[in-house]
Amino acid sequence: MVSEPDLVLRERIGAVEVLTLNRPDKRNALNTPLREELVRALDALAEDSTVRAIVITGAGEKAFVAGADITEFAGRDVAEQVAAMQGRRVYDVVAAVECPVIAAINGVCLGGGLELALACDIRIASSGARFGQPEVNLGLIPGGGATQRLPRVIGLGAALRLLLTGDLVDAAEALRVGLVEEITDPAGCLPRAIAVAERIALNSPVAVAAAKRAAAAALGLPLAAGLDLERAAFLACFGADDRAEGIAAFLEKRSPRFPGR
Repeated sequence: MVSEPDLVLRERIGAVEVLTLNRPDKRNALNTPLREELVRALDALAEDSTVRAIVITGAGEKAFVAGADITEFAGRDVAEQVAAMQGRRVYDVVAAVECPVIAAINGVCLGGGLELALACDIRIASSGARFGQPEVNLGLIPGGGATQRLPRVIGLGAALRLLLTGDLVDAAEALRVGLVEEITDPAGCLPRAIAVAERIALNSPVAVAAAKRAAAAALGLPLAAGLDLERAAFLACFGADDRAEGIAAFLEKRSPRFPGR
């Protein structure tokens, strides 16, 4: 009996964990088993204090994630789809990870794939990547957060252009509208994402997590409330061991060794 391949490959590089979505024959389309395995992997990493940044990419050279696995939709009625959308959703699990999550977008990034990338904190794309939310072509709208996260990332007008036309855009246009933070040559996409993750991993995990939470909250809070949250987060960092180590290292002119607490 031939065993099924792992749907999520894991590789540790120092303090960085690389998760590779592994359905290259299906362009890494998100079916239920892949979603569930990614959630399990992220849950395991959440318990590992030595992981200080995560990179998510797709297997092969053609796709990050080509979207949801449409074959799963074909046989469902509305009640079955309601049931399928209950519980913990992979996009929300990615967004809730305490340490930074970087998407290394190595090919097409469509539908649920773009929603997965939007749930990440930083997006680095191959020059050959293409992006889109083509759900309207199927008589649907995005169901994994794109109508909410996409306008927050690129603005309402640019988001509606993608959501209402279903058209794809190339990496250069994605960079122009702020959908990705950086473009690399195809071979350099994953190494660059790992390099950014490694740079982040050198910093205090307490401070990095606090900055991530505060910045994310800014999207949904009035300025005064956001500033109050920032002040509270600053004071929490001030009382942490990482702050004491960071200040000591600065004064002693050495690199800090953050304990992560």
